[in-house]
Amino acid sequence: MNCIIIDDDVLSRRVVEEFVSRTEFLSLKYSFENAIDAIKKSEIFNDEIDLIFLDIEMPEMDGIAFLNTLNNLPQVIIVSSKEKYAISAFDYDVTDYLLKPVNYSRFFKAVSKAKQIHETKVRKKSGEIYVKKASALVRLKFEDILWVEALENYVIIAVFNEKFTIHFTMKSIENQLPNDIFKRIHRSFIINAGRIDRIEDNSVIIKCNEGLKSIPIGKAYKDKFMKDINLMEK
Repeated sequence: MNCIIIDDDVLSRRVVEEFVSRTEFLSLKYSFENAIDAIKKSEIFNDEIDLIFLDIEMPEMDGIAFLNTLNNLPQVIIVSSKEKYAISAFDYDVTDYLLKPVNYSRFFKAVSKAKQIHETKVRKKSGEIYVKKASALVRLKFEDILWVEALENYVIIAVFNEKFTIHFTMKSIENQLPNDIFKRIHRSFIINAGRIDRIEDNSVIIKCNEGLKSIPIGKAYKDKFMKDINLMEK
């Protein structure tokens, strides 16, 4: 993972630099002593940088103001001497919040979490997942998955002519699937929005080899689902 450090505290910056060098899955690209210098390298925030180690209290521009300048925000781990900024920071969905002085074990826990999130995003971009069937791994393209159904401690992944039962939680499988394609419409169902045949009352209808599958839309999910689809009304 490519990362940068933005921190006006020289000692803290050197400690994080050292921790990054000790972590094999991290690669330090830039180390800035202020947010202004980082903004001057704005082109790096498109695809090059995966993770930012960011201080909050800095001269000229603080960390929160810096976050507001970015449209395409990579993962962020706050490294601050004060806890009081945590609530504001987590409004930006930061990956973790480290208090100075940072030790390596706490640092490694934070970056391991970032690595897991990064790998999930990479898998989503690949357009496929692998599921176990007997002793084999079966490749499923996202476009071929019709719906996912919760079944106690398992989930059923349905394609047109087959179903796969895997030991997975609904929340875990939801995190593995891209939310621009898959929509949670019920506590027990995630559907492929591109596979919807029609919506009737409080149900989604999807075609499969058994005919038509009617999947209920839960009350708690209906408003968000209806906002996500391209609904044209008179």
